[in-house]
Amino acid sequence: MVFSTASFITQLGVLILVLALLHKPLGLYLARVFSGTTSSRPERVFYRLAGVDAGTEQSWPVYLRSVLVFSAVSILAIFTLQRLQGVLPGSNGLPGVDSWIAMNTAISFVTNTNWQTYVPEATVGIFVQMCLLAVQNFLSAAVGIVVAVALIRGIARTRTDRLGNFWVDVTRASFRVLLPIATVAAISLVIGGVVQNFWSTEVVNQTAGMTQVIPGGPVASQEAIKVLGTNGGGYFNANSAHPLENPNVFTSLFQVFLILLIPSALPYTYGRMVGDQRQGYTVAGVMAALWLTSTALMAWAVASGQGTASTAAGGLGEGFEQRMGPAASSIFAASTTLTSTGAVNMAHDSLPPLAGGIAMLNMMLGEVAPGGTGSGLYGMLVLAIIAVFIAGLMVGRSPEYLGKKIGPREMKLAALYILVTPTLVLTLAGITALLPDVMANAPASGPHQFSELLYAFTSGANNNGSAFGGITSSGPYLSVMLGLAMLLGRILPIALVLALAGSLARQQKIPASSGTVPTHGFLFGSLLLSVTVIMTALSYFPALALGPLAEGLIK
Repeated sequence: MVFSTASFITQLGVLILVLALLHKPLGLYLARVFSGTTSSRPERVFYRLAGVDAGTEQSWPVYLRSVLVFSAVSILAIFTLQRLQGVLPGSNGLPGVDSWIAMNTAISFVTNTNWQTYVPEATVGIFVQMCLLAVQNFLSAAVGIVVAVALIRGIARTRTDRLGNFWVDVTRASFRVLLPIATVAAISLVIGGVVQNFWSTEVVNQTAGMTQVIPGGPVASQEAIKVLGTNGGGYFNANSAHPLENPNVFTSLFQVFLILLIPSALPYTYGRMVGDQRQGYTVAGVMAALWLTSTALMAWAVASGQGTASTAAGGLGEGFEQRMGPAASSIFAASTTLTSTGAVNMAHDSLPPLAGGIAMLNMMLGEVAPGGTGSGLYGMLVLAIIAVFIAGLMVGRSPEYLGKKIGPREMKLAALYILVTPTLVLTLAGITALLPDVMANAPASGPHQFSELLYAFTSGANNNGSAFGGITSSGPYLSVMLGLAMLLGRILPIALVLALAGSLARQQKIPASSGTVPTHGFLFGSLLLSVTVIMTALSYFPALALGPLAEGLIK
């Protein structure tokens, strides 16, 4: 297949236009949802049944404990019910899921990673898909949003230890934000041709003399929240490359739009809630610059880095989406790795070496452009605090961020935040690379074998979920190690963000003076962009040099 520049520019232009039009309305709506004090009647009923006092706010340790309890109970429930699948209704005649796969899957979906080490249509039935995994797609996305909101409150509030109520916040995120948008998105996907039913269809091939079973299920409803919540786990093994999950160019671009929708609107929410819209526009501008640059580089790498075999064959072929073309695949690949989505409409293992490296680099940036639902914003805000600390050192002033002093405690929390993921990725990948029996699970050789391993742990620790298809985690070792990467890569950053929010909320706001470093505008945006890129380069460049960069130099 030949890369079409016109198709790439057209699709990119449509995305930018629609997202720009919805940036303010959706951002304003999100701000109202989480700033309001009234509850709807269904919400009040839910609070009574759950024993939640909606009028009581929580300190950051209590907020964190709520997140941990919620996550632990969810993991246990999903693991148990997967194991019991054979005796549950809607199992499609499938037995209980293998214990290692069930454990890995439970952690994966609760942490918003959606790493799939199984063939969904052959491993889990409608009950598990619809009542467990799809529900977690809503809840894990809601957790990311409310943690970002808690950090915003910490920045905006003064002399308090209260950040809101986790149970109220997650209820509002689920019922007022994710559910309505996902419903409209699911209907749109059905109109676009995505399957939504509760049965499979048998088709008799008279010529071959055999019967073929076409799998069905509630695909559109799961697909909508899969991409809207930056989850990524597909109903089918081929994910968004499957024609029943992503049948045409419209649905492909629509899925990218849903991936970017909430993360791109949250910066406006941030500006609104802190009372300075310039702050939100600056964050949004940095996110947009990273996304546009990465998407353009991905398109360039795909178009020009086809390699000897594909060039001789006349264009891109194996592993690429043949119905929509490599331009659509480039936009999809960049957007899904710049967020914590992990959905794919092509095999990332088939990307040219430098394009595969860009996909890895996107995740290594911390998925902040615009990132996952909530996690992208709170990751960027932590980087903004680091940027303002550096700026303060450069001008000889005590660093302040929106009137809050950035002291030793705040910097320790921010530094630990940016160190968590690189430590997990490089440590776990390094240990695994020393085990020949485990490395045999990656069938490639040379630099690409290491790239498969590095991609897997980068994806897991960053809660992305996409993979270079050569490596699997169905065995005990990789199931545990990748499960550990996913769990720690989710919980530790959230704990540090909530601790940072609590520290900032307790402070009294300091009036701005002539020596205060502005945290909005082009100058600070450029500094924030530089800090994001430099931090990533310092952490990961040696590993990238051993994998995709070395592979790209091999002729």
